[in-house]
Amino acid sequence: MLAPVPRPTDPLAVRCSRALLSPRSRLSLLALVLLTAGSLVLLYEPQRLLASGWPGAGGAGAVLLFALAYGLCTAAFVPRPVLNLAAGALFGSAAGLTAAVAGTVLGAGLSFTLGRVLGQEALRPLLRGRWLRAADGQLSRHGFRSMLAIRLFPGVPFAAANYCAAVSRMGYVPFLLATAIGTVPNTAAYVVAGARADEPGSPAFLLSAGFIVLSGLAAAVVAWRKRHALRRPATAAAAPAVPEREPVAAP
Repeated sequence: MLAPVPRPTDPLAVRCSRALLSPRSRLSLLALVLLTAGSLVLLYEPQRLLASGWPGAGGAGAVLLFALAYGLCTAAFVPRPVLNLAAGALFGSAAGLTAAVAGTVLGAGLSFTLGRVLGQEALRPLLRGRWLRAADGQLSRHGFRSMLAIRLFPGVPFAAANYCAAVSRMGYVPFLLATAIGTVPNTAAYVVAGARADEPGSPAFLLSAGFIVLSGLAAAVVAWRKRHALRRPATAAAAPAVPEREPVAAP
């Protein structure tokens, strides 16, 4: 029996496949996905659906469904504080915290995957600025420690941290583990505040609200100090060097 004759490869099909799978094409697809997600959030405001009219808010299935919706919403740039307050209002402190943390890890993993698959190859050659190179080196070498610090301080936007980590060489495990651990304190404060929103004078509500305010102030102070610390080397490098004077011989 004669062996099948291999067909010659179509050069047009090869060029089209290479163009579609190129880093720039994948980056354009990522931008389109994010733009579509942001537009849908502005159009439909899914955070309102999470806070009202949630079906069967007392069962485990509802908690799981909320966590899935939470993850999708965070990947679509819905602010996490709103979702955390909704989790506390719907499920109480314990179940609300479980749903919020699970949704946070799910949304972070989804954003990280999109950024890693669609954007990393195209964006890594653009890391030429001093701040960008420093952030990439810190995340690549000390991924867990750096991401844990980012998650503990609420000053860095959640989505921005996800996509910056995706562009770096950080692995999935340290990224997700640091996210799961580092987001618990701030998430718990918002969830408790949402669960006790009908009792604004209760100790639990006051403690959670105080923690939110203090953590925000601490993040602002750390960001201010880091900004000035990064400015000093640039100022020192830009300053012209003063030549030393040669000693004058005595007559």
